[in-house]
Amino acid sequence: MRVSKAGFACGSGLLAVVLTLTLAGCQLPGGSGRAGPEGGTTPAGSAASSGAGAVFLGAGECSSWGREFFTEVPCGSERAAARVIARHGGLSGDGPLCPARSDFILHVSVPRGYACMRNLEAPHPGDPGAGGGPRTVVGDCVYGVGRGEVRETACDGSGRRGPEYRVTASAAERALCPAGTDLYVTLGGARAVGCAVRV
Repeated sequence: MRVSKAGFACGSGLLAVVLTLTLAGCQLPGGSGRAGPEGGTTPAGSAASSGAGAVFLGAGECSSWGREFFTEVPCGSERAAARVIARHGGLSGDGPLCPARSDFILHVSVPRGYACMRNLEAPHPGDPGAGGGPRTVVGDCVYGVGRGEVRETACDGSGRRGPEYRVTASAAERALCPAGTDLYVTLGGARAVGCAVRV
C-alpha cells in the first residue's frame, strides 16, 4: 500500500491474498493457498466448478476448501467454507474495490473476473485490526517494511510483526485528517487517505 509520512511520497505494496482460479481448475501459486492472517496461506488447492450457477462463483455462492481443489458448492453444504460477497469482471486492479469485510480475493479466468470472498467461519482476516484481507480499512494496523512501504499486521500483536501505526480515520485528502496524524496510508475509494497514528 502507498503511504506517506511528513509529505514524503512512498512506493506501493499490496496485502491482497490473491488466488488464481479457472472454470475447470488450475494450481494456485506455490501449489496451494488459503487466506490467513497477514495475507499468509494455509494448504488448500485449485478450483473446479460444480456447474451449479450460471457464473462460476457468482455473488452469493459458496466455495469449499480442499486439499486439491476449490469447488463451487451449495452454501448449506458442510463443505462450504467461504461465500462470494461481490463479483466483478476484469482485473481487480482495474475494477471496483472489494467490500471492506472481504477476507480474500479469488481471480477467476473464465469468465475473467474476481470474486470477493468472506469466510463462513472465523478467522476473518478482513475484519478491522485482524491483520489481513485485500484492503486496508479504518481500524487496521501496519508496520514499515522499508522504502516507504507498510504491511498490515494484527493490532493485538499476534502477527509475525508488531503494529507500529493504527489507521484511526479516513479522509478524501490529507488536509482533512485529524490533527496528530503520523502517517498517511492509501485506502482507495472515495475516502482514499488513511489517517494513522503511532501505537
